[in-house]
Amino acid sequence: MIFGVDSLYIWVAVIIIGVAVEAFSLDLSAIWFAVGGVAALIAASIGLEVSAQLVIFVLFSAALLLLVRPFCRRFLKTKKEATNADRIIGQSAIVTEGIDNIRETGAVRISGNIWTARSADDSLVPQGAMVEILEIRGVKVIVKRLDKDSVE
Repeated sequence: MIFGVDSLYIWVAVIIIGVAVEAFSLDLSAIWFAVGGVAALIAASIGLEVSAQLVIFVLFSAALLLLVRPFCRRFLKTKKEATNADRIIGQSAIVTEGIDNIRETGAVRISGNIWTARSADDSLVPQGAMVEILEIRGVKVIVKRLDKDSVE
């Protein structure tokens, strides 16, 4: 008994909580405590004392966390997929729809693709103007006007 509750129920709760936390975090950290809870539950079911159950829980959880987690993370490592979107920074583009930050309008053509555009200095940029791509914010490019003579 732990705090007046049968230790079997405590270990079942530890297992459920460990699995739930792991399901939300997907960090391979809480699952090892759930496995330690299984080992302690087995110890409780064969009648070992609560202190022995705690020692088994701590040893199993710590050993798995320190020894198995790095091995598993190596194989489950997600690879960051490059999009090559940053290659357009610094390139010139032509405005295909006038850029107005207040009205949230504007588009540019870069390498054959149309991107939603916003002006870096909040200025109006007319259709046909040449701009330079300064940065990417989400799905929008931030631009600055190159010259005022390129308007159609």
